[in-house]
Amino acid sequence: MNTTLEIQNLKCGGCANTIVTRLNELTEISDVKVDNASNSVSFNHSTEAELETVTSLLTKLGYPVAGDKNALTTKAKSFVSCAVGRMGK
Repeated sequence: MNTTLEIQNLKCGGCANTIVTRLNELTEISDVKVDNASNSVSFNHSTEAELETVTSLLTKLGYPVAGDKNALTTKAKSFVSCAVGRMGK
C-alpha cells in the first residue's frame, strides 16, 4: 500500500536526500518520494508494522509526522540530518 505522511522540519533538498537514503535502506519499504512543497514523504509498504518503523525512523532523524511532538532536540536532529543529506548529494 502507498502511504503519504505530512512531516515536520522538512527544509530543503538535503533533508529530502537524507530521508530518501535512510528509508531506502529499509528492505520492506519502496518507491520513497519526498515533496518539499507539501512537507510530505510517500512510500510503499505492506504492513502496519512497516509503517510504524518508518514513522519511528523519521522521528529519530528529526522529521516527526505532523501533529506529533516536535521538541527542540528533534528540531536539532533535523538540522544534523539536513547537513548529512547535503554532504551526501
